[in-house]
Amino acid sequence: MQPNGFDILYEEGPCLVVNKPAGVLTQAPPGIDSLELRIKQFLIESEDKSGNAYLGVPHRLDRPVSGALVVAKHVRAARRLSEQFEGRMVRKTYWAVVEGEVDTDQGKWTDRVRKVPNEARAEVVDADQKDARRAILSYRVRLRFEGKTWLQITLETGRYHQIRLQTSSHGHPVIGDALYGAATPFGDQSDDPRDRVIALHARDLAFRHPMTKEAVRVTAPLPTEWSVFEAVMAASAADENS
Repeated sequence: MQPNGFDILYEEGPCLVVNKPAGVLTQAPPGIDSLELRIKQFLIESEDKSGNAYLGVPHRLDRPVSGALVVAKHVRAARRLSEQFEGRMVRKTYWAVVEGEVDTDQGKWTDRVRKVPNEARAEVVDADQKDARRAILSYRVRLRFEGKTWLQITLETGRYHQIRLQTSSHGHPVIGDALYGAATPFGDQSDDPRDRVIALHARDLAFRHPMTKEAVRVTAPLPTEWSVFEAVMAASAADENS
């Protein structure tokens, strides 16, 4: 049986890694579509469950973001995965296409950030701000083209909207991310801003299986919206090899 509305990238025992579509909430209140709801429905139908299905969601991806997300089918596995995230033992690698050409080929950005009270956004603040939290990411340039930069990003911390905020605060908002100042559209332009997607993709997820302790690394294929960037990357590689 094939799932509807998402792809399964890895499944072993109670552990699933799925490819979250951009534009879909990871979790939502009852009656609202979400990835969690879609996975639960799939488990109920595929495993012939009666009633509800348990699903542990130890981390989230923002609504406009696509990519690899791990979930658990029972409480103990969910708890062990959560402990790995809390202990920063999970390696998360993202791909982002940002506005402007990032000068250095690789680097690290360290900022003090906070979630804006009562708003669905974050901001960079002074270090002495009461609720400031340190945000660190490392990046490597994959390609510069047409006034844009394709970055590979590794998070050292997990703050609210961290990549979106830090790239923007350093002058390079993620393509399509109007909330953080991007002027360049990305993907289908829905009339509802909540349905619009951005050029940020959770590419790789590496962790220990919560039950077997075996190392797991999963790579999430890019969604169709990225095809124009992939074409540019392929052309660039062809030029270098010619």
